[in-house]
Amino acid sequence: MQETGSADPFSLSGVIPPTITAFDEDEAVDYDRTAAHARYVVDGGAHGVFPLGTNGEFPLLSGEERDGVVEAVVEEIDDVPVIAGVGAPSTHQTVRHAEHAESVGADGIVVVTPYYYPLDHDAALEHYRTVAESVDLPLYVYHIPSKTGNALSLDTLDALADIENLVGVKDSSKDVPWLAQAIDAHPDLTFLAGSDSLLFPGLEIGCSGMVSAVANVFPELVVDLFEAYEEGDEDRARDLQSEVYDVRDAIKYGSYMAGVKSALPHAGFDAGPLRSPLRLMDEEDEEAMVADLEALDLL
Repeated sequence: MQETGSADPFSLSGVIPPTITAFDEDEAVDYDRTAAHARYVVDGGAHGVFPLGTNGEFPLLSGEERDGVVEAVVEEIDDVPVIAGVGAPSTHQTVRHAEHAESVGADGIVVVTPYYYPLDHDAALEHYRTVAESVDLPLYVYHIPSKTGNALSLDTLDALADIENLVGVKDSSKDVPWLAQAIDAHPDLTFLAGSDSLLFPGLEIGCSGMVSAVANVFPELVVDLFEAYEEGDEDRARDLQSEVYDVRDAIKYGSYMAGVKSALPHAGFDAGPLRSPLRLMDEEDEEAMVADLEALDLL
């Protein structure tokens, strides 16, 4: 594996699940259960936690709720890094979230590219520079153009890499050539594979870790994959990637985002519903998912 991340004070590596935001039956945030889920994945071997990513349903939360989630997770987790999602459509709002995350003790911030409005090179550079200058925390770019509508070019990443405390990229583009070239050009940055479809391949091209939705339910499985790779057992790591593919297929029944929270109760952790308009699986899809997971000996 290529050594990357010399600019990252944490040299962040391993499995960093994008932890969930738990809700009660009325869709109010359950902060205690949200923190308990972060503890669940850390107890399962996770090397860090990332609250308020896509799995954390951050676009559906108010600013006050987002602050509460970060506070709850930071208070619970002190044995691995907490890198908090602070991204928003506006630079002003992102800065406010970043400053709050720093004030309550987050170890780093994850900044998704602004979404809804198109973002050109100069706007992206100014946005990330302004956010980075607002705090003393390490900043990780969250690149997920399928959701934000804004892809970062390799030229833009070159410019972003000159920002002093911008230390890494969580890439969910699934654009392997883009990721491979980004790693090749910037080995000093930390790169985290942001799709369960690319855990093993990501390590092969130089990612130091992975932000895995599957790890929200089965952290031990993904940790085993990472540790096998670290120990040089690529055959086992490849086999475990195949198992992750099967789990990924099983939790893709139902509508978008239904899988993790529909599967968690069957793994022993009830995180409540998704916030509307997202929704859990219906009974038929859930039964199919459970049958698939049981066939994999995971339940």
